[in-house]
Amino acid sequence: MTDDCLFCRIRDGQIPSPRIYEDDVCFAIADISPQAPSHFLVLPKKHIASLDKLGPDDGAIVGHLLETAAKIARDKGFAESGYRAVINCNSHGCQTVFHLHVHLLGGRQMGWPPG
Repeated sequence: MTDDCLFCRIRDGQIPSPRIYEDDVCFAIADISPQAPSHFLVLPKKHIASLDKLGPDDGAIVGHLLETAAKIARDKGFAESGYRAVINCNSHGCQTVFHLHVHLLGGRQMGWPPG
């Protein structure tokens, strides 16, 4: 963790943010600037700056984040109608907080192309 990582501070309870899901590997919170009726962030508890900073043992974490996103979509009732799971990577990929996270968006028709 870096002291200035927003998501690590949320993980550690230094910044309050209600969790919609939590287990030993990850947690999920509502996005503070939602881009869809349902917009959640699924974050690993381990600090990994971005997708391209994965270590050799981190692949299972990414798989778990995606499995968790699908579970949340089912639990929140928008899995069947469809949703989007997005990982932004670095500045040109629009990553603004450098702690790996999956955006889970649902509750409306998504457009294409996305960016």
